[in-house]
Amino acid sequence: MKKLALASALLFAFSAHAQLHKNIDSVADYAVNTYQNAQVHTLTNLVAFPTVNKDSISAPQNPDFINFKSVLKMKAAELGFDYQDLGYTVLIGMGKQADKVTVVTHGDVQPANASKWKQSPFIIDTSEPGKLVGRGTEDDKGAIATALYAMKAIKDKGIELDNRIELMIYLAEESDWGPLTEFMKTYEQPKYAVTIDASYPVVVAEKGWSLIAPTFNATSKQTGVYVSDVAGGAFKSQIPEDASLVLHNASTAVIDSLKAKAKTLSEVEFNFEEQGKSLKITVKGMSAHSSEPESGVNAIAHLSELFKDIALENNSDGQLIKFVNQLIGLDIHGKQFGNIAYEHEFMGPMSVAPTVIERDGNALTLAINARRPVGKDESVLKQQINSAINEWETANNVTLTKVETIIGTPMLLDNAPHAQKLLDIFKHFTGDEQADFVSIGGGTNAKLFDNAVSFGPSMPGKRYTGHSEHEFITLEQLELNLRMYTAMMIELGNM
Repeated sequence: MKKLALASALLFAFSAHAQLHKNIDSVADYAVNTYQNAQVHTLTNLVAFPTVNKDSISAPQNPDFINFKSVLKMKAAELGFDYQDLGYTVLIGMGKQADKVTVVTHGDVQPANASKWKQSPFIIDTSEPGKLVGRGTEDDKGAIATALYAMKAIKDKGIELDNRIELMIYLAEESDWGPLTEFMKTYEQPKYAVTIDASYPVVVAEKGWSLIAPTFNATSKQTGVYVSDVAGGAFKSQIPEDASLVLHNASTAVIDSLKAKAKTLSEVEFNFEEQGKSLKITVKGMSAHSSEPESGVNAIAHLSELFKDIALENNSDGQLIKFVNQLIGLDIHGKQFGNIAYEHEFMGPMSVAPTVIERDGNALTLAINARRPVGKDESVLKQQINSAINEWETANNVTLTKVETIIGTPMLLDNAPHAQKLLDIFKHFTGDEQADFVSIGGGTNAKLFDNAVSFGPSMPGKRYTGHSEHEFITLEQLELNLRMYTAMMIELGNM
């Protein structure tokens, strides 16, 4: 009798689960059929605000952010949700339950070079079939729009949830985690937290965002071959698409050798332009999120590689070129940088990429963005970085002005209680039964929550376009995200 009772209980549980899946599919279909166009319209409105943080004014006082939040407030009221403006953080909620599911996203975006876009990066471009091109479409305003209409579909259907759904929109994720870190000291940790600022299937590990930033400040006699006006990159978390310098006192033979080598570096496009007795050399690569350096082509690294066999004077510009060549090169994993390279069996290798050059008079600062997995102690890594730089200084008779080093903390979760549920949702809606948990090079606000994992919005195996100068999301992806986020909220809302 006990066996019969157990079998009946299992059969009932299976039937109940199957019925739940059927109900979820129905609500997901409803969400797409009813709100696909609405989420595109809302995304278009959100992208229109250039919510790029500036040093001169904080986000809560910035008119672009104020107007962005006014649209969110209006949308929350229109859809029937509660709204809280807490300065750097906006909360949009559904339900009054004691327990909650926090869906974490951000409303600020990285800068965009308007000259590299067909039209303003803050106007949705639909000239490419099936794509919505614009800054923030993939990172992270598309996810905000999708989350809102997933909540609305659930509300429309009158589905009762055990947990409140709370959409958290932070306004300085790309530049300053300080205000959110402070906010989290008083924010009640949710029952479950999910960031929608990464990729599928389910992200359970994130590398630590790290920075190595040496400053070069030296002059030279300018009697031999030297370079000046070295420039490149846009911001620290983007693989640089452009780099340039001016070459002086170079013989015809040296110039011919540079042009010959440029032809061998076929991943990038070089341009040589005479400027009086000097030669301006520019290189065009391909921008990408610096968490995925393999997705881009680094213009700074390739410009330096061009001069690998050229003896340059030891001014600031020449020192920077030597530093990149000797400690980084075209490798993306730090294998030339002393002993800093390492990897983790699940999270993969550390990545190291020169991303932007900043000039202050004669002083040049090179930002090198590293993403590190677990597996090496922070103090050991910092010591190895310092040793490699000290050895380079000695070998090249250089004294750097300063070196800023930030070692980020990686995250690896193996006990998030809702991770398997999210993986099941991904498998169900994509049909990919081989899908599994993944690690990413990027870092999201998941690190500030207990047991937070990331769920989309970008698909595995596809190039992430956030932070690039051709950011987009497809209509097909928006539709799939709406289905899966609707399912996620129902499942976790009743878990």
